[in-house]
Amino acid sequence: MTVDYLLVATCSYPFRLEPLKELECDSDCYAAQPPWVGTLIKELPKEVHVASNASTEELYTSLAEASAISVYRLRITRGGDRVLIPNSKETTIHKTGLKDKDVVHVKDLGMSANVPAHRCWIGYYWVMAGFNIPYWVFRPDAAVVSRKPDPGLLYIGLVLFIFGELSNLNAHLVLRDLRRPGTTERGIPSGFGFSAVTCPNYFFEIVSWAGIYLVSGLSWSILLVIIIGSVQMAIWAKKKEHRYRKEFGDRYKHKRFVMIPGVV
Repeated sequence: MTVDYLLVATCSYPFRLEPLKELECDSDCYAAQPPWVGTLIKELPKEVHVASNASTEELYTSLAEASAISVYRLRITRGGDRVLIPNSKETTIHKTGLKDKDVVHVKDLGMSANVPAHRCWIGYYWVMAGFNIPYWVFRPDAAVVSRKPDPGLLYIGLVLFIFGELSNLNAHLVLRDLRRPGTTERGIPSGFGFSAVTCPNYFFEIVSWAGIYLVSGLSWSILLVIIIGSVQMAIWAKKKEHRYRKEFGDRYKHKRFVMIPGVV
């Protein structure tokens, strides 16, 4: 029994698929659209059947298998307004607003998107947090272990860590709730920290690590983690500020600082 039989039996939505690179088309409905860029997907099927209650992750998986490319290279948007269809287990086809015989645009992002970002960070954490910190801070003969802890640094560090973690949690909850259930429109983040910088969650993460740095007795290995992590997060924060300005236009209040108030 093939997947198609099962999906069609549950009220499937057939979608007509058109590769983005070929959408410099003659049809009037696309006349006003700019030329598309991207890698041509030679094996992209003209039609796919997906159940209305299926997750969008299943749509991505089906297209990736049919096209013989990695699912992490695909970007799928609605044909009418080009709203991104997320690759999500929780979002159903019905919730995206897609209807019977709607057109979806499929783009091959290329090799740069072949590996998910979180896998790149696995290597970073293995080296910096899995080897660097334990070797210099936790081993029995480490200098941090042998010397008497400074009560001032210890308590201030604990306060900074707790404050940073709770504030970071709050920022992530705000970001999680930007898109209301059942809708595709994303709101502008607001609340504690968001009026000062673009990405307060990055700032609060640095605060937490600063607390760990103090508790460790000013270990250079933890300071190294803070520096490297801050540089990377600053790059991400600048990109996010640019995206917010482009996405929300005049509705978005431009931020002078993207991560640390008064610094960057």
